[in-house]
Amino acid sequence: MIQKKIIELANMIHVHNDLSAYAEQNIKGVSINSLSIEKGNLFVPLKGGKRDGHEFVEQAIKQGASASLWQKDVPTPPTDLPILIVDDTLEALQQLAKSYRDELSLKVVGITGSNGKTTTKDMLAEVLSSKYKVQKTSGNFNNHIGLPLTILDLKKETEIAVLEMGMSDFGEIDLLTKIARPDAAIITNIGDAHLQELGSREGIAKAKLEIVNGLKEGGLFVYPGDELLIKERLEGTAQPWNIRTFGKQETNDLYPRTLEANAEGSTFTINQSDLTFTLPILGEYNVMNALAVMLVAKEWGISFSMMNEAFSKIKLSHMRLEKTFGINGSHILNDAYNASPTSMKAVVDLVANLPGYKKKIVVLGDMLELGPNEDQFHKEVGMHINPEKIHYVYTYGELAKSIAEGARSKFTESNVFSFTEKKALIEHLKQQLDHDTIVLVKGSRGMRLEEVVEKIKQ
Repeated sequence: MIQKKIIELANMIHVHNDLSAYAEQNIKGVSINSLSIEKGNLFVPLKGGKRDGHEFVEQAIKQGASASLWQKDVPTPPTDLPILIVDDTLEALQQLAKSYRDELSLKVVGITGSNGKTTTKDMLAEVLSSKYKVQKTSGNFNNHIGLPLTILDLKKETEIAVLEMGMSDFGEIDLLTKIARPDAAIITNIGDAHLQELGSREGIAKAKLEIVNGLKEGGLFVYPGDELLIKERLEGTAQPWNIRTFGKQETNDLYPRTLEANAEGSTFTINQSDLTFTLPILGEYNVMNALAVMLVAKEWGISFSMMNEAFSKIKLSHMRLEKTFGINGSHILNDAYNASPTSMKAVVDLVANLPGYKKKIVVLGDMLELGPNEDQFHKEVGMHINPEKIHYVYTYGELAKSIAEGARSKFTESNVFSFTEKKALIEHLKQQLDHDTIVLVKGSRGMRLEEVVEKIKQ
């Protein structure tokens, strides 16, 4: 993590006040939370919707922080504490991260996409760890605050940083990629998350492609070659990077020759190797994510056999296709971290094709931030569900009523249940669970469907 003298910070960010009294004092690491300060931290007070971090500056220093930033327009800064007055504390945090990244000799991989960012990050970090010292974005630290904090936590000995880049509007990926300056960039896919802000899939493609704005010249750009929206936007533009594509079609640099899925994951072969690869993660779409990972790993000298061995060790982040046991010997597939129409249809199809279960149930919650056509998107998800392979549909939330409406166009009334209260849903669902049952739970983060999972777990 970053370790500097206070006077050195003044060379990395613009500071307005005299620091001579504290010039030789050391800081180690950065925190924005006064409750989790570690000795030597630089505290960065941010203005939030409810509280202003400047209220906690004195508390942070009492708890061990070596110094704190202070925003210029906030009145009465302490005069007897090691304070660095800056124009804007958030911008200073971002500039500090950029300056620190520029000092490090490591390589950076930036990953964005509508779906699959975190899974791809987890896979790539595991594969690259077979040869390099790797750090990755922890949790959901993938935005304008989390990414700078992740960079400032990088160790000097780290050789590769795998950084997830999230967004909800134009310009956000542009900011993140210019801070991180990746040596390689991946777009996992172009789905339909954040349609409310971006307006269309074309808008989503434009926003995701901002990742190349910070990509180093001669760096590696990996994207799904079957996605015409990316191809079209790249045509006629300068492309000073090495471009590699992955996908199902044989026109891609890397594609699967064979692909077989089962209840434990997938096995597949590729056009560039005679090996059979085993991926212990459910979903054909995760094989696509694995192909993106393989292109970066190959570029940086990792053999296909090393990749195959690393795949067996992969552990995904919490609430992403997380398998667990439910009551009465049932199985639960917890994919409640987030949802969009594309990802929801894909995981429903995944469950529909899983062998070994006599009863398959999907519990689907509202998908948020879909804009003016949200009802239609929900209805289309319901109409997509195959009643010959999925036995019961449960929905939760006002928007998800449209999923139920769409499902009833194919299912009988007695196989579709719509709820707006979790307690009622849980009690009804419990009656369906036995050792031959698998339950998928999926919805947007704001629906907190992990609470359903907790109540039906063994």
